[in-house]
Amino acid sequence: MSDLKTATKRQLGSSDLKCAPIGLGCMSFSGVYGAADDDETVDFVRAAIDQGIDFLDSSDMYGWGHNEDVLARALADGYRDKVVLATKFGQTQLEGGGMGVNGRPEYVIEACEKSLKRLGIDVIDLYYQHRVDQDVAIEETVGAMAKLVEQGKVRAIGICEAKPDTIRRAHATHPLASVQSEFSLMYRVEAEQIYETTGELGITFVAYSPLGRGILTDQYVNAETVDESDPHYRHPRFNKDNFQANRELILRVAAYGDKKGCSPAQLALAWLIGRGDDIVAIPGTKRAERLTENAAALGVTLTAGEVEEISAMVPVGAAAGERYPEAQMKKVFV
Repeated sequence: MSDLKTATKRQLGSSDLKCAPIGLGCMSFSGVYGAADDDETVDFVRAAIDQGIDFLDSSDMYGWGHNEDVLARALADGYRDKVVLATKFGQTQLEGGGMGVNGRPEYVIEACEKSLKRLGIDVIDLYYQHRVDQDVAIEETVGAMAKLVEQGKVRAIGICEAKPDTIRRAHATHPLASVQSEFSLMYRVEAEQIYETTGELGITFVAYSPLGRGILTDQYVNAETVDESDPHYRHPRFNKDNFQANRELILRVAAYGDKKGCSPAQLALAWLIGRGDDIVAIPGTKRAERLTENAAALGVTLTAGEVEEISAMVPVGAAAGERYPEAQMKKVFV
């Protein structure tokens, strides 16, 4: 049975970076899905690394710098050299509230310097544009990112939530190690198009929310409704009639998992990383039991036929509701 420490490492594009098939998304450390204690986060991250996690995914907009600050603490005392550390730039706070997107070359350089300082490091392993700036040519943004590579401040680059044409243009400007986008059994419409492109270009697909923001876990398999106080409720696929329709799909996943002797979350992760060795999943959690459960997905063996069966069980586009509210959907897959 494979685990995080013995799993075959996956190369990120043509870069020298390698990691296990399952990493750790760090957004929840900054209060997105409920309060988080920084001291507990430091202990959790170190325990995760000791367990074999070797890919951490952050962003300068997670807590607007807080996430990188707390990771700096966690990665002290020799832990930094045990992981591939990814962070992002590009989402900004607007006066009066709301978020903007900035991909101007001068901002890329400025944001990188700030992330390096917060993280307390000299080089970022993988630096992403978090959202594509539709007012700045992707060639200009990636050109600035390439300069950071040349200067030794960044080892490899990637972009997030980009459509195939944007990915091709970016990759032609400077090789992308990875493209990050939402990808799970439930959210596949854009992801399948992106994956076809990344596969063709030799780019690794880093899949965030591989458990559909938790909808593919037993927490929601066993729930008949989602309370409006639940932070997930703001996402259309969790609210009202959409959740009822989607629950029918996740019950199928749970039933198949029962046959395989695994949880629905483990089946969903095994299906995703079983699609190809050019996918890395980064489920987010701040709970030790969930981390252990997710890692155990590496021990779930699926044949090519079973991967196809599961794909057909939850067809592309079957989920009800968009994956983001309308305003946010305008900033993804661009």
